[in-house]
Amino acid sequence: HYLRNLLTKVPRSAQPWVATLVRTIFDQPAAEEVHAQHARVVDSLAAKHPDAAEHLDQARPDLLAFTGFPRQIWRQIWSNNPQERLNKEIRRRTDVVGIFPDRAAIVRLVGAVLMEQTDEWAEARRYMGLEFLAKARLRVIEDTPDPKIDQRELTA
Repeated sequence: HYLRNLLTKVPRSAQPWVATLVRTIFDQPAAEEVHAQHARVVDSLAAKHPDAAEHLDQARPDLLAFTGFPRQIWRQIWSNNPQERLNKEIRRRTDVVGIFPDRAAIVRLVGAVLMEQTDEWAEARRYMGLEFLAKARLRVIEDTPDPKIDQRELTA
């Protein structure tokens, strides 16, 4: 959604160039290079499209948050395609029914779709490998209390 919002800041004729330029940010092999490429893209945009450059610069923390995780799961983090597919399937199934008798009927149908998706990800094809998720959980997040330390002892 950042890319769509960014493209509204430039003329239609420049949108393909800007989109290609922004995609180069995600093609970098390491976190440091991703951040450096983001800065280069912002600089490139600043000359011709200062509004777009400002928008991209302000979006930096959210846009580059994926670099705090292991490289192997970057694609899953920055993409929302699975969520889009799931929403499309829910829409398709609810359109077939048309009118629901009550709220509980909607919850049952959507719950069934979500349970199917969970089973598929857990058994058939895993969206993110457990070993990579375990690595992601091992990273220390600054300013986050350690759950092993009783916080009441620190304030006493």
